[in-house]
Amino acid sequence: MDDLRQKYLNAIADAADESALEDLRVTAVGKKGEVSLKMRELGRMTPEERQVAGPALNALKDEINSALAAKKSALEDAALDARLRDEWLDVTLPARQRPQGTIHPVSQVTEEVTAILADMGFAVAEGPQIETDWYNFDALNIPGHHPARTEMDTFYMHRDEGDNRPPHVLRTHTSPVQIRSMQENGAPIRIICPGRVYRADYDQTHTPMFHQVEGLAIDRDISMANLKWVLEEFFSAFFGTSVKTRFRASHFPFTEPSAEVDIQCSWEGGTVKVGEGDGWLEVLGSGMVHPKVLAAAGVDPNEWQGFAFGMGIDRMAMLKYGIPDLRAFFDSDLRWLRHYGFAALDQPTLHGGLVR
Repeated sequence: MDDLRQKYLNAIADAADESALEDLRVTAVGKKGEVSLKMRELGRMTPEERQVAGPALNALKDEINSALAAKKSALEDAALDARLRDEWLDVTLPARQRPQGTIHPVSQVTEEVTAILADMGFAVAEGPQIETDWYNFDALNIPGHHPARTEMDTFYMHRDEGDNRPPHVLRTHTSPVQIRSMQENGAPIRIICPGRVYRADYDQTHTPMFHQVEGLAIDRDISMANLKWVLEEFFSAFFGTSVKTRFRASHFPFTEPSAEVDIQCSWEGGTVKVGEGDGWLEVLGSGMVHPKVLAAAGVDPNEWQGFAFGMGIDRMAMLKYGIPDLRAFFDSDLRWLRHYGFAALDQPTLHGGLVR
């Protein structure tokens, strides 16, 4: 046993790496190792011999295992020291310059609009962008012959031949969210519905996909006067100055009476200044919710009434931040985004100021 002890302790001390150390472990104390084979011979010994040889073999095995563990730890420490010597980093060097991202104007204005209207008591509601024909048109009192239901204006989803169900559509407004919210929560209700909408149109002021926010307030005694107050408070907060509005009679299938809303502005050097001057600029459509729309949403029009309005978030961004072309919003031009984008830590808030 003394020979075995000295043999393996010397070999373990001389092992150059963990692979050689593992080979020694198998040779010494593995299932067929020398020490293991010696322990099998205990069965052929007399009881007196076993009393002497058994403890000695166990002690030898423990000593070899301890030496293996110590050597393994030493090899790991040596490898770590080598890595620390070779893989060093001067932490006093200046960091590499990394490009900084910016917040897209659409995201920025969505946050601004949401913050202002949430402060006025409006909750945020969301819904699917692919809608049924019923939610997008029928529930909103839009008749089958209305121009908005043609393929020239609306994107229809494909139906297999022989499938006669009304096709789904890419929603043309966020009004279906209002219907879903009234069905789910009933009245009274006060919500805004921001999100993407889709229409088959493309020019300097129209894109096939754009962003819209609609507002809805339903209660027993809401009137157009409440609508005017909400809009003037919103525009004054959004543009950072007192803004007057002008209502012009119009027609929308889902509201009665309906009104186009203009805001006070002036034109100087090809730029618009909101809240001053004798000019007017159309910004949104609004009106009192049509009784048929309330009924379709499961709200009794004899008991409840309210107003709705809708505006384009992209156009509001163009107007507030002087962006001339709507199409540039979706061109993925990083130069444009660096110019018009917002720093991540510089987002306007109600308490910090909404004007850039």
